[in-house]
Amino acid sequence: MSNAQQKPTTAESTLADIVSHAKEYGFVFPSSEIYDGLAAVYDYGPYGVELKNNLKQLWWRAMTQLNQNVVGIDAAIFMHPTTWKASGHVDGFSDPLIDNLDSKKRYRADVLVEDKAAEYENAGDKARADALLVELGRLLTENDLAGVKQLILDEKILCPISKTANWTEVRQFNLMFSTQVGAVAGDSSQIYLRPETAQGIFVNFLNVQKSARAKVPFGIAQIGKAFRNEIVARQFIFRMREFEQMEMQFFVRPGTEGEWYQQWKETRRRWHEAMGLPAAKLRFHDHEKLAHYAKAAVDIEYEFPFGFKEIEGIHSRGDFDLTQHQQYSRKKQNYFDNDVNPETGKPYGNYVPYVVETSVGADRLFLATLCQAFQEETITEGEGEKQQTKTRKLLKLHPAVAPIKAAIFPLVKKDGLPEKANEIYNSLRHDFPLVVEEKDSIGTRYTRQDLIGTPFCVAVDHQTLEDNTVTVRHRDSREQTRMPIADLRAYIGEAVSFARIFEQL
Repeated sequence: MSNAQQKPTTAESTLADIVSHAKEYGFVFPSSEIYDGLAAVYDYGPYGVELKNNLKQLWWRAMTQLNQNVVGIDAAIFMHPTTWKASGHVDGFSDPLIDNLDSKKRYRADVLVEDKAAEYENAGDKARADALLVELGRLLTENDLAGVKQLILDEKILCPISKTANWTEVRQFNLMFSTQVGAVAGDSSQIYLRPETAQGIFVNFLNVQKSARAKVPFGIAQIGKAFRNEIVARQFIFRMREFEQMEMQFFVRPGTEGEWYQQWKETRRRWHEAMGLPAAKLRFHDHEKLAHYAKAAVDIEYEFPFGFKEIEGIHSRGDFDLTQHQQYSRKKQNYFDNDVNPETGKPYGNYVPYVVETSVGADRLFLATLCQAFQEETITEGEGEKQQTKTRKLLKLHPAVAPIKAAIFPLVKKDGLPEKANEIYNSLRHDFPLVVEEKDSIGTRYTRQDLIGTPFCVAVDHQTLEDNTVTVRHRDSREQTRMPIADLRAYIGEAVSFARIFEQL
């Protein structure tokens, strides 16, 4: 045990550090690794799945439990193919693709330009960066692909591999995965893996509204898998071909969408801050390019080791989605509003609601949480001549999202201490995810738990057998507190409660 005061100096971690840590300590593995993996597909390990589930539960409960007017749904991944015709995905869900003829590598043309803009901003020329993004947005809105290529040439953007500007023409690449349903393959049996979860909400709008007796304004929340055949999937789990979304579609009376957009924009940023992402590493980024039906769109961006990137989008979508499904299905998507319009003195009556969307990438949130938590500290241990300085790595995860809430350590593997440790485990295992570890020195065991983000370690020693007290060691401060075993449930429970986050909202 160290009596010296901790003096942390946190170093910036790189993405490579985080990827390595995630694999070594059971958070994220390359999928099918024994077969050399599959590009842009990953598996969540024993601690990763717990962390991700905690993040999803915090989002779900913040949406459905803290808001009386938000309910949930779990729609199927497979949907009638006309769904994607109505939503515009069949005809318009594509990215601008460009190849370099020398390296034979394929890129998203818009990302090449966005990366160039980021270079200008990092060099202090934000005006030039903003102007470049505005021009890119204009060209993409007008579907001027030749103009996008000329912009790449004018900006002297080179292939990162070949270092040349020997580019092909820019063309559009549809991102949807298609498959066949039924026993016989053919055009009539073609369906798609959903590229987003929102449409499952829209086609169930009236089902949910009627069964939940929901009154506008109200929201429908969903967590689910989506699939996109990304041209270039990169930056670890930031951009994958199979990913998970946490979306909420909020249905509002036409004319009120602006105030609800602003309200959800601020609400969602507060949520990320409450989750432990610092305000200094978050920013809003308004879209330069809007979909033709959109009234406003903004991203909440987090500063990853590779720069500011989107983790959540908030969009004012108008009545486009419900109107499109009404047209293609030939089934009314109207809502009758009994509230009295003060201007007319009559009920608002029938209308197709407008929608404000909030959409979080669960995998991106996971990565942001991991990046923020992964820290290296310079600490001093010991006293006098024995004092030494060393580097300590740890995951400073909020206790509410930590995969394991407490680790129980018998000091030695004899004298009844392992049996006592298991007795404590059995008394608490219905309340918290716990582990019991007997192997290695207690210092080594502390280090391992720091590296997976466990907030508390409970040491069981010979005194425990005498008075039923244990020593609780705190991950962040390394301070140790002696307390009765009977107090553990309340002590740990208060620290890991979701309410600690919700009270900040």
